[in-house]
Amino acid sequence: MLEQAITVRLAPPIIAKLKRAAELTYRSVDEVLANTIDATLIAPAGLPDDLAGELAAMRLLSDRALQATTHPSLAPAQQHRLQQLNHTAGERTLTPTEAAEQTALLAAYHRSVLRRAQALAILAERGYPVRPARFGAVPTDDETDDSEVAA
Repeated sequence: MLEQAITVRLAPPIIAKLKRAAELTYRSVDEVLANTIDATLIAPAGLPDDLAGELAAMRLLSDRALQATTHPSLAPAQQHRLQQLNHTAGERTLTPTEAAEQTALLAAYHRSVLRRAQALAILAERGYPVRPARFGAVPTDDETDDSEVAA
């Protein structure tokens, strides 16, 4: 693999941490930094490339952006339609059009759940308290403040 040099501006405390890690591991600062970036951007296995990349890149988001990601991304109308289709599927066989719509909505729902779970995991790693809430429920303003995130 061809390597490319880039210039990165880092705060002195970060540079000190990198130098210390390099000394402790008998590696260069370049190698420590490259390995740290590579490890941070690891995408979960078994997912489509676009989703895996999106989940890996979430580690670069600000805390506020991650908190926003903890809310369901499936619109209420989509949630309602998925419930309708699931109910209908329990009563009769879905038409090919309905089945395709259900499949697409389920994929969007699963993507939303994965994004929310990833955001909550990263926030927990960053020291934010994560408390359980009803699955799929959107916390009200009274239930969530900027320092606490509902799962």
